[in-house]
Amino acid sequence: MTRGTTNPNRLRRMDRWIAAVHGAALRRADDPVAVDLGYGAAPWTAVELLTRLRAAAPRTRVVGIEIDPARVAAARPYEREGLVFRHGGFEVPVPERPLLIRAANVLRQYDETEVAAVWRQLCARLAPGGLLVEGTCDEIGRRHVWVALGPEGPRTVTFATRLGSLDRPSDLAERLPKALIHRNVPGEPVHAFLRDFDRAWAAAAPYASYGARQRWLRAVRDLTADWPVTDSPARWRQGEVTVAWAALAPRN
Repeated sequence: MTRGTTNPNRLRRMDRWIAAVHGAALRRADDPVAVDLGYGAAPWTAVELLTRLRAAAPRTRVVGIEIDPARVAAARPYEREGLVFRHGGFEVPVPERPLLIRAANVLRQYDETEVAAVWRQLCARLAPGGLLVEGTCDEIGRRHVWVALGPEGPRTVTFATRLGSLDRPSDLAERLPKALIHRNVPGEPVHAFLRDFDRAWAAAAPYASYGARQRWLRAVRDLTADWPVTDSPARWRQGEVTVAWAALAPRN
């Protein structure tokens, strides 16, 4: 359980989404704790998570967890009020149950058959009303796909991108989380979703003259006719779309 390259701002899309959709739960909590699980070779993502969550919920504390003791020792000088680093793994060694666990670019190195058990283990550590966000992004955070899970299991899948970098929505397939990346084949729901998204993107080509954002907005709006999109145009404008997990889950 670890992450390799950790570029600054790599997880900004995920963090902003978390702050937007989970900020209210963090604000309501008496002592909101968030975990950056497997923060990687450098502590930047944990530092950034603290800053972004505190903008939404000022009392939030962040714990960065890594399985490599050397990385924990290297991160300790970056500790500050509200931010600590601990050695550990999927057991999430914090005394309180966290209201958020973020695991980005962690499960990509595991086998697909291991994902469900890891999800269950992490969800069991969540506080009531807690959220697990698990996904994958590219090295500089232009393309990102993540699954959001509650204590009961997976809820949604979010696709997020810097719109100016996108040729077609199916470009995001390379960043599907481990639970879905091997399912982007004919007969699987995620493949059908990306196929339909590409078709909607192509049909929205006339909107490109108004910019990539307007084309994305139109394509997502068309998608809602056939797919259970769960978010609103306010999030679509950020280059995001969120779909119910049940619609994209692997067939088996």
